[in-house]
Amino acid sequence: MKLLPKILQKCIVLSCCFFTLQLSANSIATLTWEDLIPESERVLLNIWQRQAASSLDQQSSPLPSGFGKVRSDLNGQIIKIPGFAIPLEGGEHKITEFLLVPYFGACYHVPPPPENQIIHVVFKDGVEFKELWDVVYIVGKLRTQAFSHELAEVGYQMEGIRIEEYREVE
Repeated sequence: MKLLPKILQKCIVLSCCFFTLQLSANSIATLTWEDLIPESERVLLNIWQRQAASSLDQQSSPLPSGFGKVRSDLNGQIIKIPGFAIPLEGGEHKITEFLLVPYFGACYHVPPPPENQIIHVVFKDGVEFKELWDVVYIVGKLRTQAFSHELAEVGYQMEGIRIEEYREVE
């Protein structure tokens, strides 16, 4: 009779462990680049985009003054976000530091996006990219901490956890 309670205890402990693993896997928030923009700035962005589209020259239409604030409620969260990497540091096979941007060519071929649309990512041990110029998912711990680089002013930093292949959601 004492055997049944011990087996039951082990089953309960294992169930709790499994539930905790499931919970931690589900606690990664998959974000879009728009999610990094505070709600109050999304309205300004929409107005700017309409005005820039009507002038057919977004580069000559400056963003509204004060645009680029970060969402402090995202500080410390583990997130997953797609983007393109602009290497800053690393070796021949691994990149340890890069800027993650929402579109190809940002900061190199066109002016940089606003601060809240650039993430400075650091992988302590480096990370390998199959194809450097392909879009990827980056999973990591997000911080709302500014970073300055000659290519751009950055509003977010991230401690990289892993890189994942990007797959479009249908």
